[in-house]
Amino acid sequence: MTDGLKPYRSKRDFAKTREPASGGAVTGKRLFVMQKHAARRLHYDLPMQFGDTLWSWAVPQGPSLDPKIRRLAVKVEDHPLAYYDFEGPIPKGEYGGGAMIVWDGGTWVPIGDAEADYAKGAIKFRLSGEKLGGGWTLVRIKNDHQPGDNWLLIKERDPFARPEADGDILEEAPQSVISGRRVEEILPDEPAQTSAKPRRMQTARLAGARKAPLPMDQRPQLASPTATVPDGTEWLHEIKLDGYRTLARIEGGAVRLFTRSGHDWTGRYLGLADAFAYVAVRAGSQGSRQALSEARRHDRSDIC
Repeated sequence: MTDGLKPYRSKRDFAKTREPASGGAVTGKRLFVMQKHAARRLHYDLPMQFGDTLWSWAVPQGPSLDPKIRRLAVKVEDHPLAYYDFEGPIPKGEYGGGAMIVWDGGTWVPIGDAEADYAKGAIKFRLSGEKLGGGWTLVRIKNDHQPGDNWLLIKERDPFARPEADGDILEEAPQSVISGRRVEEILPDEPAQTSAKPRRMQTARLAGARKAPLPMDQRPQLASPTATVPDGTEWLHEIKLDGYRTLARIEGGAVRLFTRSGHDWTGRYLGLADAFAYVAVRAGSQGSRQALSEARRHDRSDIC
């Protein structure tokens, strides 16, 4: 346990609350989580990984995707890394008593030296979550006469930003990214969720689903040329980047990568093939490894 967690532990009775007292694995990535917390007052919490702890801010009104809107973010006590996927009830009478869900989570990357920028009072970073993305800034409020260490959370202008008038992400997507539940659905006596396990689609249960051989010929979707640009605010326009549309075929653990015209380019995309092979291998098959080995021998001279 690090000294930075003393304030966190001193506020909680871990014989009563299911919140983690410590723990959490340190990886090469910086984690972040945005938790929706229905305590005495509904608010959002933003823990961000700095080293082996989560530095945390309470955001009373939650994040906004509108760069013109600045949201108060109050620096609170550090949390253990294991808090990253904590979801569930906190008993009444305990610190922060109420329900909590993992509203969003993922990784973050600092733009600069995060620790040095924190000391200066301005941290620029990028988020990569399921709901939040792009550039953000935390700015400490100077000459603030209010109690606490107060900051502002501001969305940067980028493709992830949008005006508040176009919709509020908090209202559009209120569910947990772990369980799919709303914070109102968390029961006071239920076990806490402490593992962000992905939900698997049960394809056999889909309406109209029928077992059939994997088709050999598939063509990816292509853009259609038009004479005019579509009207309306619902359209987004981007520069067309040249490249190849490639399909990944995984059958019986074997991975093959095909171009739009049907050429097998598995040997040219070994990095991608390895990623798909990892998924297949974890399902219990070694066929993908054999296919990759064959592709390497066959196409070694063509590897880019």
